[in-house]
Amino acid sequence: MAEDHATRDRIRALVRDVLSKAAPETSSFGPAAAAHNQPPASRFSDFAPQDSAPRSPSVTRDESSKQVITEDDVRGLEEGATLRIAEGARLTPLAADIVSERQIELVRRVPRSGSKTSRMVAVGADHGGFPMKEELKAFLASQGHRVHDFGTNSEAAVDYPDFAHAVARAVADGTAEVGIVIDGAGVGSAMTANKVPGVRAAACYSVEVARNSREHNGANVLTLGSKTINSAQMREIVGAWLATEITEERHRKRVSKIEAIERQYQR
Repeated sequence: MAEDHATRDRIRALVRDVLSKAAPETSSFGPAAAAHNQPPASRFSDFAPQDSAPRSPSVTRDESSKQVITEDDVRGLEEGATLRIAEGARLTPLAADIVSERQIELVRRVPRSGSKTSRMVAVGADHGGFPMKEELKAFLASQGHRVHDFGTNSEAAVDYPDFAHAVARAVADGTAEVGIVIDGAGVGSAMTANKVPGVRAAACYSVEVARNSREHNGANVLTLGSKTINSAQMREIVGAWLATEITEERHRKRVSKIEAIERQYQR
């Protein structure tokens, strides 16, 4: 029995001696780690993934259908957020101030190669809308669109229904994808154009109405009043109108009802 006790004592002494020598060198929780004020080492630290590649910014809001970004479009964005806008969109002064103050990153949407960026646009105007029509043609060309001008070609007095009818007919038969007509108020041309089956003409006086006429009503002819808007407003309205599409099924269903009503009165 004495030999057994002696053997156990020797084993315990040997274990204590080994531990006293090994612990300071290997343990992350022992006195050596505490003395050097080091955090406990992880067994898996050498295998942690290194994410050194730059990450592309996540888009927190997409306003790329708009040509003019207002303070209402950016007010709800948090600091450092990302805003996607159209390639040619511009910011109002107040919107630009908010973007700068909150360090919002702007990402301009560049049209994909081969995507449909050009439209065939039929345009027309009476004598009151002639000067603005000429400005419209230049603006459309600068945006990469093709233009079919149905007149008039001077400020000599003419009748607006003739030109509104010509533009509407071009849209209805597929010669042009969309049409834009300008007279003094835009109302008479809209009335005329809407007599042509397949045409949904909208007289628009603001960017909001223009966008709504496309997104909700599928308008394919835009009418403008040269006496109700100026040249800058014309460009904003036309830009927003062309950049907006009808996308939601609920709106398509309602437009289908408009078309069904139209068919009831066709002979």
